[in-house]
Amino acid sequence: MSISTGSGDGGETSLWSGERIDKDSHRVEAYGTIDELSSFLGEAKHHVSEEVADQIVSIQRFLFRVTGQLASRDVKYVEPIEESDVQKLTGMIHKYESVVRLDGFVIPGSTIASSKLDICRTVARRAERRILTLSKNEHVDSVIVKYVNRLSDLLFILARYEEYRAGKIVYKRDVE
Repeated sequence: MSISTGSGDGGETSLWSGERIDKDSHRVEAYGTIDELSSFLGEAKHHVSEEVADQIVSIQRFLFRVTGQLASRDVKYVEPIEESDVQKLTGMIHKYESVVRLDGFVIPGSTIASSKLDICRTVARRAERRILTLSKNEHVDSVIVKYVNRLSDLLFILARYEEYRAGKIVYKRDVE
């Protein structure tokens, strides 16, 4: 079976439920931005430490679940994001915060690795905005919003961790 079916040539796509929806809908914009985030994470994992690359692969697996849930309008998705998934991200954030110990505003991008992660963080923030826009018109499980919000925090601290490892964290106060 080919990935090119032609069924989207008219500007519609199928949701996980099989329902057809416009490609420029808020729902497609939301899960499309999550897909974009996963692609940027795929690039980032080639520039980061092995430890962070392992975290990225785990995140990408979870993003499939987020995308699937967002692509399911009236059908309960088989493997939804749960509060325990949000708590796992929170625990990871605390782990890296205990190592990095930030003490001011950071100028992003001191290394290639942190630059890639900061781009991922900003795409995650955009995805969160797209999901919030969708939630104003259609039901979106609030756990998804929490998960993506927490994910952007994790990506921020992972970027700082990569800078910390390289001895290259640059604070705003250092460049004034």
